[in-house]
Amino acid sequence: MKKSDVAGYSRPRLVVIGGGTGLAVMLRGLKELPVDITAIVTVADDGGSSGRLRSDLQMPPPGDVRNVLIALADTEPLLEKVFQYRFENGDGLAGHNLGNLMIAALKDITGDFNHAIQEMSRVLAVRGRVLPASENEVVLSAEMCDGTIVQGESSIPKSGKRIRRVFLQTPEPKALDEALAAIAEADGIVLGPGSLYTSILPNLLVKGMADAVRASAALKIYVCNVMTQPGETDGYTAADHVEAVHRHIGPRFFDAVIVNNELPTPTVQQKYAEEGAEPVLPDIERLRRYGCEVVAANLLQFRTVLRHDAAKLSRLIVQLVQGRKRRRQSG
Repeated sequence: MKKSDVAGYSRPRLVVIGGGTGLAVMLRGLKELPVDITAIVTVADDGGSSGRLRSDLQMPPPGDVRNVLIALADTEPLLEKVFQYRFENGDGLAGHNLGNLMIAALKDITGDFNHAIQEMSRVLAVRGRVLPASENEVVLSAEMCDGTIVQGESSIPKSGKRIRRVFLQTPEPKALDEALAAIAEADGIVLGPGSLYTSILPNLLVKGMADAVRASAALKIYVCNVMTQPGETDGYTAADHVEAVHRHIGPRFFDAVIVNNELPTPTVQQKYAEEGAEPVLPDIERLRRYGCEVVAANLLQFRTVLRHDAAKLSRLIVQLVQGRKRRRQSG
């Protein structure tokens, strides 16, 4: 019997796939609930501190992994501040994040990026497991609607052109075996929220990943962003996000889609409009035509920035997964 089995009750096993700020926000909510979490994190980043370490040390970029580790950590606030500290001065140090440097050091010490993440997870008392999508080099490129090719994750949103598709450069990176095993054993698989073309799809394009998700008996959930992302999803509705995933990896991929159905205040909308972002509209009937159950709710939370309400979103996810588990057990 697994440790998670108590009096016949098994904690739902969730696999969360993505990267970026949106994923970290959601994980802060999920870690407070009775679930077993495995986060599979993108390693396509090539900008900032992560990009420099990737180039200088020939290692996967640690930035998205760092944010997920902190989101799942059960540690003192001061240690979190230290881990997230970014140097502003110093030759070679300026712009680097201390957590990135620590992961890079552990990678050199252990000789393995995934091993470094597991060691850092122990240091930070992480609630769950964090895995890179691949330990191979992942180079993301995009074909734009005018036929031009843009190479590099950080360059794609800056191109000023509409994206037709993204792809990984050869040699084709392979998914981590532990990630594929977690997907096979999951009760629920969650993709998003996050940058559609530069955080979510790069994971699914890693060799073996999309096939493993499709083959899994888990409930597959897509969490749609609350706002469009300039340079990536300008003008996209919720169904446009799902359609983009289908174009890359085939139809009928998700069982359920979670969408926000509340508009931000006019003041907040104006603030984001100045940055080129607008609310992602929940075109529910079109989503249903893609074979998805649609769960719509007010999921907005605004403090200094607009985000998903992590507690509400997490409860919705767990309710969906537990509902599927109960139906299967009773059937």
